[in-house]
Amino acid sequence: MELASADPARAAEFYGELFGWESAGDRFKLGGRAVAGLTRSTPERPDGWLTHLSAPELEETLEQVALSGGLCVNGPAEAHGGRRAIVADPAGALLGLWEPADFAGAQARDEPGTMSWPELITDDPSSAARFYGSAFGWLLRHEFGTGEWLNHGHDAIAGLAAGYRGAWWRAAFQVHDIQEAADHCERLGGAVISEPAEAGLSAFAELRDPWGARFTVAAPVHHPVELTVSLGNLPAWE
Repeated sequence: MELASADPARAAEFYGELFGWESAGDRFKLGGRAVAGLTRSTPERPDGWLTHLSAPELEETLEQVALSGGLCVNGPAEAHGGRRAIVADPAGALLGLWEPADFAGAQARDEPGTMSWPELITDDPSSAARFYGSAFGWLLRHEFGTGEWLNHGHDAIAGLAAGYRGAWWRAAFQVHDIQEAADHCERLGGAVISEPAEAGLSAFAELRDPWGARFTVAAPVHHPVELTVSLGNLPAWE
C-alpha cells in the first residue's frame, strides 16, 4: 500500500499517531519494518491510497493488462527499490504494479498496524472476473455478493465485495479494536464514513484522513463457541 499526499509530513504525523508507524522517507515503518509507502501527490498520482500487486515482469504484465481491456495510466518508471506502473481496470479501479529490485514490498503482515485483506469493491463482479482472470490468471470464487480472488495455486489472495458508483481497490489495515481506531481517527481530525460493523469473522469501519484519503480498518471478531456432547446410546466397553 502507498499513500500519495499533498502534505506528506502532516500525513506521516496522522498515520503515525493512528497506527504507531514511524516515518522513514518514502516509507512507513512499524518496529523498523516497512509496512506502507508514502509519496507526494502529483497530477499523475492523485491523493489517496493505492494497492500494489507484485509484477516481476512488468512489461509483460502491462501488455496482458492492455490485451484484457485495461489501461496503463502512469509509468513504467523507476522508484526506490524497484520499478512501478499504475493501471486501471475497465471499470476504472486503479492498481499499482511493482517490479521489485532490492525491495519486495511490505515486510510485516497479520498484526495490528499492517496491511489487512486487499479487496476490490465493484458494482460489476462479472466484468471484473473477466478482466482479472485474463490479465493476471485469477479465478473468482463468488458467493452471496462477496468473493475471493484465487491465484494459479488456488490460494486466496484478495477479496471482492459488492459496491456502487464504479470500482476501486479498498485499502485496509488491521487494528486491535475497531471502535477505538474510529474514535482516535476523529480525534486526530479525520472522519468516520461508515460505522464499525461485522462481516463474517472480521469487523470493519471505513474512515477518512484529514485530507480526504479513504481507508478501512479491520479487526478479527472472536465469537464464543459452545460444544455439547451426547453420551447416550454408546456401546459398552469390554
